[in-house]
Formats: sequence, C-alpha cells, structure tokens
Amino acid sequence: MQETLSAPAEVDSPRYDDQTVRQFVLASIVWGIIGMLVGAYIASELAFPVMNFDLPWLSFGRLRPVHTNLVIFAFGGNVLFASMYYMVQRTCRVRTYSDTLSQLHFWLWQLMIVLNVIALPLGITRGKEYAEAEWPIGVILTVAWLLATINFFATLARRKEKHIYVANWFTMALMVTVIILYLLNGISSIPVSLTKSYSIYAGVQDALIQWWYGHSVVGFILTTGFLALMYYFLPKQAQRPVYSYQLSIIHFWSLIFIYIWAGPHHLLYTSLPEWVQTLGMTFSVVLIA
Repeated sequence: MQETLSAPAEVDSPRYDDQTVRQFVLASIVWGIIGMLVGAYIASELAFPVMNFDLPWLSFGRLRPVHTNLVIFAFGGNVLFASMYYMVQRTCRVRTYSDTLSQLHFWLWQLMIVLNVIALPLGITRGKEYAEAEWPIGVILTVAWLLATINFFATLARRKEKHIYVANWFTMALMVTVIILYLLNGISSIPVSLTKSYSIYAGVQDALIQWWYGHSVVGFILTTGFLALMYYFLPKQAQRPVYSYQLSIIHFWSLIFIYIWAGPHHLLYTSLPEWVQTLGMTFSVVLIA
C-alpha cells in the first residue's frame, strides 16, 4: 500500500499561519551561525589554550555546553518547530489551532535560549549533559514545549483530513516523549536558590535518570523529529508517494519502542547493575539493526 500526500488547493494557502514558520526559520539560521561559531572557537581552544585569555567564562568547560545547547535546542529545535507548524497545517488542511499559543511558544523558546547562553558561561549549571539549564530556565523550556504540544494536538483534533500522515506520527512521538523527559528530569531537582538546585537522586541512580533523559532527548529531537521532515519533504520533492506505508509504520513503532531503552550504554563499566548495562547494549545493537 502506498501513501500519498495530496496538496491542498492554492486558494487555501493564505489561511495558514506562515508567520510563525518564518520566525522559527529565521531564528534557526541566526542561532545556527552563533552556535557553530562557538563550536569553532572552543575547538580552537583545544589547539591554542591561550585563546581562553585566562577568563573563566571563556574556558572550554563553560563554552562547550553553550555550543551543544545552541546547536541542539536553538538551531535544531527551531528547525523542528518551523517544520512542525508548516507540516501539520498542510497535512491537516487547517490553520494552527491558536496563533497566540504559537507566538507564546516562539518567544518563550527564544527567551530560554538567551538565558541559557548568559547563564552557562557564568557557571550557572546543573552539570548534566544536555540538561545544564538551572531550574528557572528549565521551567521556561518545559512551558514552551507544553504550549507547542497543546497547539499541535489541538490542530490535529480539528483536522479536515481524516488520515494522519506518517510525518505527524513522528512529530507526535517527538512532542509527547520530550515533554515527559523534561518533566521527569526537571522534577528530579530540588531548588535551593534562584540559580542552584540539587538532584533528589544520588550516585548511580542519578546517572541512570540523567542518561535515560540525555540519550532519549537526543534521539527524539535529533532523530525522530528530523525523520518527520524526511517523510514530508522527500515525497514532496520527489513528487512520488512514500514507497511503503507498512514500512513506515514498522519504522515508527520499532524506533519508538527501542530507542528509549538504549540510555544505559552511556554507563558501561560503572556501578550500574550489570543487567541494566546489558539491557542498554542489547537495545543499542537492535536499534542499529
């Protein structure tokens, strides 16, 4: 069975909210340039350590998370949100549920990025990979993602196209899984001041929660989200339907089920129980297959 993505009539196009799409695209370009320049700068520090000028806020250790957060959440995140708003309107043949939610989402996401770029060089960090943002910034991030999730599902609920195109399935997985990751990883920290919090877990339990989050957030933002782009834009550019709808469904459920278990492979040869390490390795091998 082949799945086709029929294009809406040209007369319908003006009702779509493309302003939000353009805002996210522009933001992704700006943050992408900044993030990659920071990456080039800290790479140069490895070869020429003098480039940190003995300033703590220019040290590799503080700028490296600035680079990763900008590339993943600022550049990658804005790309995904631009494509999400673009695709869901056209595959559902309706305007986004709420322009207000779209704009709140956009500006809160940019605010989160700016605050993180300021805080991390100052040493305000949780010290966790991809979860460095301290709790006030984490709250803004979670609220922004929750608003996007509500807007996305509300748009799906009022769609005029009965069928849910496969790109939207991958986007659904992205939105739901990441909000769960943010919520559970966020509530694992207890704030003690405006700029400091401590994990409620200790030792290996804290490490396991962190890499359940860290591996999965990379997997669903940098894999699942971009697969949604592939399933929408590749058939559009090729002017051909998806080769096999059955394969896309198998692809979806296998990826969603397997990826979430692979986090323990970041903790091999640690005090993590051996059966958990084996589980993570096994699912990692299956994931490759």
